[in-house]
Amino acid sequence: MQTVAHTPHDDERCGWFHTSRQRTPKPAHSGSSHARWVIVGAGYAGLAAARRLALHYPDDEIVLLEAQEIGFGTAGRNAGFAIDLPHDISAEDYIGDIDIAKTTLKLNQLGQSILHSAVEEYGIDCHMRPSGKYQAAVADKGIKVLEAYRRGLDKLGQPYEMISGAELPEHIGTSFYRQALFTPGTMLLQPSALVKGLADTLPPNVSLYEHTAVTGFEYGNKAVLTHANGRISADNLLLTNNAFGMHFGFLKHTMMPVFLYASLSRPLTEAEQQRLGGQPFWGVIPADPYGSTVRRTHDNRILIRNSFSFNPNGQPKRHCLQKFLPRHQQSFHRRFPMLPEVSLEYTWSGSLALARNHEGFFGRLAPNIYGALCCNGLGITRGTVTGTLLADWIAGKRDHADLIDFLLASPGPNKLPPEPFLSIGVNTTLWWGQRQAGVEA
Repeated sequence: MQTVAHTPHDDERCGWFHTSRQRTPKPAHSGSSHARWVIVGAGYAGLAAARRLALHYPDDEIVLLEAQEIGFGTAGRNAGFAIDLPHDISAEDYIGDIDIAKTTLKLNQLGQSILHSAVEEYGIDCHMRPSGKYQAAVADKGIKVLEAYRRGLDKLGQPYEMISGAELPEHIGTSFYRQALFTPGTMLLQPSALVKGLADTLPPNVSLYEHTAVTGFEYGNKAVLTHANGRISADNLLLTNNAFGMHFGFLKHTMMPVFLYASLSRPLTEAEQQRLGGQPFWGVIPADPYGSTVRRTHDNRILIRNSFSFNPNGQPKRHCLQKFLPRHQQSFHRRFPMLPEVSLEYTWSGSLALARNHEGFFGRLAPNIYGALCCNGLGITRGTVTGTLLADWIAGKRDHADLIDFLLASPGPNKLPPEPFLSIGVNTTLWWGQRQAGVEA
């Protein structure tokens, strides 16, 4: 039996989790049991795979294991952008190879469609809205990024609108930005509420166990997983736990757990809403990848997300919450000087699984062991679609054969340098990127 070195253990003050519908978690697994299908990780990929497998194998029990509480972990900690468009940061126009971009767009749109259908069918209250997104710039460098991305969108044939700084307050209230590029295809949502809703509407042949962190594994004719209160053996194992998949014997030294930090304000009063102006619901991503993501939410709060840390063990560095909170406050007041009395009520971190070559893993890891891992910061759409298509592929379904073949053809995340060179390199890159972001942060 091999030991899982690290298990998820996120910090406590995730605003999305605490302001979404409270629910009673499913009991943890205990004792010894067996199932034909076991999935580890109940984020977007795991929930999608469980739902799809349950439909393909209605007579089988599908066991889904979540280390923490549904909606509390990584899937409920992002900024809530379900993005359709590709955004290749290694390409000059952020689109790159047009055929790859078209397939990526198709993948992302399918992920959006799967989520939207589930939200509609089950009445999931997650404030999902087809609001589009603003990519906004302050500095000359950021404006050049918008111009480059516009050229890429022209090449891809996707709609957009360039909005001048003078016009932006009508959209987002603040006059902080000099220019923005608006694209209509993004859906904005409350991520923790979405994950909770997806979990509570799983098919009846899915057995969800929360607070069941896998601590050991053994592979053979069957995969045997152990945890604090028992063990589970599986004929087939699916890993949908992103960077934690490296602790299960696969893809070692390929994924970088990079943590992003966010704060959510208290609700704005009616008077504060009037002073802010603009639309009541919107999302802004920065032209500089190290800048601030900003949202106005359904309940009239403001989200600020910026600042990074590299946490190789996949667990949060709690001292960073206090370290980065002043940066969030500064970013807030730069953008919203008309709201001097508004405080930030929640501050938290959330992880991204990043690969150096920006590739994810999709397919077979070993006999009867499969994975949909490393979403590279696009977990809402990419996790949903890869989890769904992995289940389709396992079941021999070819409704989306072109997309499955595209995912299978990926080389997967490539090897990273050994420590200490990895940490030195990543930390230096993050420090320099945040420093260069300047007023975009």
